[in-house]
This record gives sequence, structure tokens and C-alpha cells, in this order.
Amino acid sequence: MMSLTHHNIKRVVLNSKALIQKPTLQNQVRYFSANRFILQAEKKNEGEEAKKTEEEVKEEAKEKTPEQLELEESKNKIEKLNSEVKKFKDLYIRSVADFRNLQETTKKDVSKAKLFGAQKLSKDLIETIDNFGHCMKSFENKALSEELNTLKEGVEMTSNVFKKTLNKHGIEELNPVGDKFDPNIHEALFEMPDPSKEAGTVFHVEQLGYTLNGRVIRPAKVGVVKIDQ
Repeated sequence: MMSLTHHNIKRVVLNSKALIQKPTLQNQVRYFSANRFILQAEKKNEGEEAKKTEEEVKEEAKEKTPEQLELEESKNKIEKLNSEVKKFKDLYIRSVADFRNLQETTKKDVSKAKLFGAQKLSKDLIETIDNFGHCMKSFENKALSEELNTLKEGVEMTSNVFKKTLNKHGIEELNPVGDKFDPNIHEALFEMPDPSKEAGTVFHVEQLGYTLNGRVIRPAKVGVVKIDQ
């Protein structure tokens, strides 16, 4: 039994040697052995370098005097403070820019409020001017007595004074007879052909328009010369 077992072990060893002597397996064994050797060498070098670096740092720290160490600490603090100063400077510049933008926006809003704050009141006052106009039309083509003629003159004077007051506050009249039709300031009520006038122009004003500091608060209602198709 013992001799049989010994014989089997010897046969396995011989078979293993034969396999290793084959070119492919032999190359593989060499390859893995070389890799293992390289990895071991790299690990050894890394350990030596790390050890060397730690030793160098310790040596440098030992070589520095307390004054040098204090100077380095001060430099680090100065760099940190400079970084913080730069950060707060950027924030300050942005805050100033935002504040100036706010100032400009506020100025524009205040200016608009001054110019157009009375827009609603202006529209109401325009209706009063319309009533003066209706009143004056009622005197047209009629024989007037002395009393009615005096009344007409009084209404006309009051209307003129009222218009001048409105003009002082930026309210201007729009009477576009003969002008080119502009949908931004005119409202066309009807069109009519008229060979004696240029097509697309205003030939009749049904209701006067008004502007407040250049802004249209009521477009003029007009009749327009029809454009031939």
C-alpha cells in the first residue's frame, strides 16, 4: 500500500514537470513570476518613498526656527484674509451695482408717476372740453339775440382758458385733418372715396383726440379717404 502511494506521488510530480516544460505553460509561469517580482519591487519603492517623504518633512520641520514657523503661519493667515477680502469686495461691488440699478428704476418710476399719474383725471377733464364743444355747436347757424351772443362769448372764453390750463399740464389736442391715418393715434370710424384727397388720409374728425406728455390718452375718431383696391 505504501509503495503504491509513493509511486502515484512520483508520477504526479513527473507529470507536473512535463507540463511546465511545455512552451505555453512555461511562458505563463515566467510571466506570472515576473509580474509578481515587479509588483513587489513597486510596493517596496513606494514604501521607501513615503518613508523618505515623511522623514524629509520631519527634517525640514526640525531645521526651521520658531521665527520661521511663525512667519509661515502668518503668511497662511494673510493668504486666508486676502481671500476673504476678495470675496467681500466682490459682494460689495455687486451690492453697489444692484443699488444703482434700483436707484435708476426708482427715478424712472417717479418720473412716470409725475408725467402720467394724472392720466385718469385728464380723461375726465377731456369730457368737459367735449361738453364745451357741444355747447358751441348749438349756437351755429342760428340768429342769436344779444343775451345768447354774450353767453356764446362767455362759453368760448371759458373753453379757451380751460384748454390753456390743460396745455400747461401736458394735455394736447389731436386734430389730424389732412394727416396720414395712424392706427396708433387715430380710430377709423368709416372710409369714403374722395378723388380730391389723397387716399389713406384723414378728411373728417368726429371726435378730437388728446395726448398727455406725448402719450395718447384718447385717439381721435376719424373718417379716412378710402384706398382704391
